[in-house]
Order: sequence, then C-alpha cells, then structure tokens
Amino acid sequence: MFFRISQIAIAFIWFGMIAAISFMEAPLKFQAPGITLGLGLGIGRLIFGTLNKIEIVLAVLMLISLLRSRPKGRFYVIAFSVIIGLLFLETVWLLPVLDERATAVINGTAAPYSNLHLFYIAFDAIKFLLLFALGVNLTKQNLRFDQ
Repeated sequence: MFFRISQIAIAFIWFGMIAAISFMEAPLKFQAPGITLGLGLGIGRLIFGTLNKIEIVLAVLMLISLLRSRPKGRFYVIAFSVIIGLLFLETVWLLPVLDERATAVINGTAAPYSNLHLFYIAFDAIKFLLLFALGVNLTKQNLRFDQ
C-alpha cells in the first residue's frame, strides 16, 4: 500500500513543482521591481538547476515505487517513459546549453536571440500534463472508495 500511495504523491508533488516554478516563478520574477535581466537569469540558473536535481530524485523514487507495486495497464509505462526521456534531455543537453547562454547574456557576450528556452517550456508542459494524467490514473487504480 505504501508504494501505491507514494506513486500518487510523487506524481502530484512533481506536477505541483513544475506548475509553481516553471509556469509561475519563472515569468513572474522578471516583473519584480529592480530585477535586471542578468539578476533574473542568475536566479533562474540557481532555481532550475535545483529543480532538475529534485526532479531526478523524484524520478528515482517514482521508478522504485512503480517497480515495487506495478500498476495495471501500459499507460503508466508510456507516460513515465516520456517523462524520463524529457528529463534526461533537459539534464544532459538543454539545461547545460541554457546555462551557458545565460552566462553569456550575464557577461554581455551572448549571440542574438535564441529560442532554446521554448524547448524547455515545451518539455515542462509535456511533463506537466503527463504527470497530472499519471497521478489521476494511479489514483483511480490504487484508491478505491467503496460506498
């Protein structure tokens, strides 16, 4: 029972973290008085680097939970695989490239506009939707309320 409940909790905690950080904190920080582009990028590098590490921990915990208490069907396998694939791409490719670009912008040596951050937004949007769907699916499977 512990692993089934932890699957649900992890999915919704992860979902909430992406909602709060990627879709709320990131755009709002640039609207705060006194926040320059360089300062906002520095804060973003710190926050998104930390979020990435937390997401890796949540992914490992979710994997352990799913392996210990295998839900029925294939949806959870497909959804979790896509989430892991996107997290992997963010970790090994996208975040390092965005970090390098942010450093260049802060130092005033950046090339003209880059749309790489749109990949990050798209990846997080897909993870966000899949984590919600996964959480709902796992809730339906694992919590039965008999009346």
